[in-house]
Amino acid sequence: MVIEWLQFRVPPEQRERFIQLDEEIWTPAIAKYPGYQGKAIWISPTAPDEVAFVIHWASREQWFSIPAEELAPTEAAFEAAVDFDYELLLSREYQVRRFPSS
Repeated sequence: MVIEWLQFRVPPEQRERFIQLDEEIWTPAIAKYPGYQGKAIWISPTAPDEVAFVIHWASREQWFSIPAEELAPTEAAFEAAVDFDYELLLSREYQVRRFPSS
């Protein structure tokens, strides 16, 4: 399993709207692809201007097999819906470390 970590800075008063728009636009767009296993949204009580999306993929190959030209309309729809400034702070990839069973 691999994790796609996306961390954003958003105006605190727009945080819930940002999360809602992601759920309405991005989640259905990526959920239809093989390998998508779910998404968790993390918010911090001490950093109300930050939102982290933790997206679970079965494999890196499945995640990266999504054609960019299919994601472009989703990105355009999201940008059109968001009527406030936000910033991508961090985009990372993690692998889930598994230990052998004994």
